Amino acid sequence: MSAAAGLWDLVVRRAESTPDALFAVDERDRTLSFVRYRNAALRCAAALAARGVGEGTAVSWILPTRLEALVLAAALARLGARQNPILPIYREREVGFVVAQSKARLLVVPGPWRGFDYPAMARAVADRVEGCEVLVIEDGPPEADPAALPEPPGAPAGEPPIRWLFYTSGTTADPKGALHTDAGLIAASDGMCDALGLAADDRIAMVFPVTHVGGVAWLVAALRSGGALIAVESFDPKASIDVLARHGVTQGTAGTVFHQAYLAAQRERGSEPIFPRVRAFPGGGAPKPPELHHAVKRELGGAGIVSGWGMTECPIVTMNRVGDDDVPLAHSEGRPTPGMQVRSVGPDGSVRPPGAEGELRVRGPQVCRGYLDSSLDADAFDAEGWLRTGDLGRIDAAGYVTISGRLKDVIIRKGENISAKEVEDLLHRHPGVAEAAVIGLPDAETGERCCAVVACREAGAPLALDELTGFLREQGLAPQKLPERLELVAALPRNPTGKVLKRELRERYAVS
Repeated sequence: MSAAAGLWDLVVRRAESTPDALFAVDERDRTLSFVRYRNAALRCAAALAARGVGEGTAVSWILPTRLEALVLAAALARLGARQNPILPIYREREVGFVVAQSKARLLVVPGPWRGFDYPAMARAVADRVEGCEVLVIEDGPPEADPAALPEPPGAPAGEPPIRWLFYTSGTTADPKGALHTDAGLIAASDGMCDALGLAADDRIAMVFPVTHVGGVAWLVAALRSGGALIAVESFDPKASIDVLARHGVTQGTAGTVFHQAYLAAQRERGSEPIFPRVRAFPGGGAPKPPELHHAVKRELGGAGIVSGWGMTECPIVTMNRVGDDDVPLAHSEGRPTPGMQVRSVGPDGSVRPPGAEGELRVRGPQVCRGYLDSSLDADAFDAEGWLRTGDLGRIDAAGYVTISGRLKDVIIRKGENISAKEVEDLLHRHPGVAEAAVIGLPDAETGERCCAVVACREAGAPLALDELTGFLREQGLAPQKLPERLELVAALPRNPTGKVLKRELRERYAVS
């Protein structure tokens, strides 16, 4: 499909190109074809227009990954609204901040879901934001006769308009609202489509929130490729895997925690493939242990893990390709997607040579247009317009990017820098470790001490600190990098995209 002006343009073109092909299916086996998707979005747009939503109207919405959410996103695109998808894990404090800062005219929420009363929260938030109304969507989006719809917004003469506002997940800092255009999100998704070779017969596991920037990228990917989305409201290792298998998943998204669940299910099943049609396991959002790629490819099939790297401010900066060798697939996050530039910068601002670690900075079409709070822009962009990602990494001579950690995820012990990711990758090699996170905790003598937080593979076989440090020594880890403290947990706290919430771990163990 040729270049498109915006998301609604994609919806229309795909409905005309393959009208009866499957666009999405959910856990209840409800389906939408591409033409039915367009028509549902038009009816929803008409109902929203009757509420005063039009071009530029700020609309915040929180919905699980349902067909209704996909329809709402297209309806808002048809009207040219500025939409602000919010992760369902946010509660009144965060939602209130986001809705107030964005000056939302409409806050869209589901009915009570997973034990939480979203309508009650929404009403409490709207009462504090002037001019904000609440719309509850449960069984189907609102509808009206589309004959009364105004003409779609015309193509702007200058810069493309801001159509999206995504807030950072807040794992390392307070949420910040990143401004995006349709064109930027389409560019990001196109890079992913190309790297994965997506086609009309693909069935994509949409297992994480559609309200995440990655969720919108996958929506665009389905419209670009003609493939279909398998919408999963809340990932459950057994029920959700059964849904994906039933609908013939070919792209087993979406990150380490999901890939580990697929692998565990396959091992429980035995030799019979759980996903016989799978082509690849796209990943992102959280670092992967290198050995996980090899296990997934060997036991689940396809190309293994085909991961990428990006962030709310700039989704899908790099991505591996399905035809890449196992070494980059296991150890890197791929090469820059078309139009993207990535460089590694040292503490003095100099560009680092190939293979040298530095802060990764990026420039290209999918970089956000800044923050809603423009006072944050000066710290986010350098003098040449490169986005400071805060991620540490290396770029090899072939252009492959390997993430080594976060600038703020470096533990400084007695003046020595310890990369948390280096220690984590080695811990994941231990047969008794299911998952691990390494954090720095305050220490009066050393500045910080290195603490390993580990979930054991067997609950009845807890690991001990001396066992793990002995293993790490055998792996060649320098003595000054060995963890000095071990905390055992049933599971690591993660956000819906699979990122470990290290700030929560630091707060939990800093006072114990």
